[in-house]
Amino acid sequence: MTLTPELGYVGVLFLLFVVPRALQRFGIPAAITSLGLGALSGMGFGLLQHDATIHLLSAFGIVALFLFAGLEVDTEDLRANAVVLVQHLAVKSILLAGVTWALLQTLQLDYRVALLVALALLTPSTGFILDALEMLGLVGKEKTWIKSKAIAAELLALLVLFATLQSTTASTMAISTAVLAGMIIILPLVFRVFAKLVVPYAPRSEFAFLLMVAVVCAFVTRELGVYYLVGAFVVGMAAQRFRAQLPSLASEEMIRAVELFASFFIPFYFFNAGVQLRREDFALQALLYGGGFLVAMIPLRVAAVAIHRMVALGEPLSASLLIAVPMLPTLVFGLVIAEILRDRFAAPPPLFGGIILYTLLVTVVPAMVFKSKVPDYAEPHAPKMPTP
Repeated sequence: MTLTPELGYVGVLFLLFVVPRALQRFGIPAAITSLGLGALSGMGFGLLQHDATIHLLSAFGIVALFLFAGLEVDTEDLRANAVVLVQHLAVKSILLAGVTWALLQTLQLDYRVALLVALALLTPSTGFILDALEMLGLVGKEKTWIKSKAIAAELLALLVLFATLQSTTASTMAISTAVLAGMIIILPLVFRVFAKLVVPYAPRSEFAFLLMVAVVCAFVTRELGVYYLVGAFVVGMAAQRFRAQLPSLASEEMIRAVELFASFFIPFYFFNAGVQLRREDFALQALLYGGGFLVAMIPLRVAAVAIHRMVALGEPLSASLLIAVPMLPTLVFGLVIAEILRDRFAAPPPLFGGIILYTLLVTVVPAMVFKSKVPDYAEPHAPKMPTP
């Protein structure tokens, strides 16, 4: 009997929505299970490696995830902690420059490749981190600080990513900057027109509108060469800032709706990322790269956050570590930048594989430290697993 495409997609749905949940009881993040299933499909059986449907569904997943991250940006919180956050970004910038220099010296990389690798190693994955906080037992001020620091770091990383990818020529940078600036200027006007001309006659249409705007802007930035996430994040931030004029556009209900939408589609992103992996990506040299990145980056990143907070806020080391350790996961940014390095810069397989291994392993460190299960992306109000 020949397996029809429809049955094949039903099988993928079963794998992505049943198997990862079953393995979560053993502390394995559903995101990593989805990526592993994709790797098994691609490397093990040579299936779905160029499937347009899976690719489209994965694009919806990454767009929804960064739309959700943009909606979570609260400028009031950022402003309230501005002094410490500016210091935090200064420390991040110094780390980024230092790691980039070290990569240039040790691996003899092109400066843009070295900078992108440094971003992949240092940038916290805000969506994953925010969803994991309650699972790790962190609430109150720790949760607020982690959220603010992760969002600030992601904003810096997106700016650096944009500048790095568009720095090939002055004309490319000028055109891309103009398009992005135009998007930022036009979006509030689009929201205002929608609020005035559509919402009164089509109630409860805000979710579909917001999602479609995010998809359009994400594909615009994808065509610019800076991937989907920049456009989706900008739309989320613009909607949050427009909240006073149209509260439902960035309400808690809307954020939860986007979160639920992302929870359905983001497994396809991880599955598709796994499908694109190759056996040669994980040779011995890749293991050495991944191990070296872990040994060097984890102490450096934890120490940078902890020491800064001890100096700036007078916190004891134990309290500073409660902020530093949960900020380690780099899951989405690591995967996205690894893909960019492979597709646009022809990064050698060992370097690509080393980044993937580092990204996967550093993502589970907080759960190991806090002895708690790492949740799936955007799975709201997931119950905490009881301790056996």
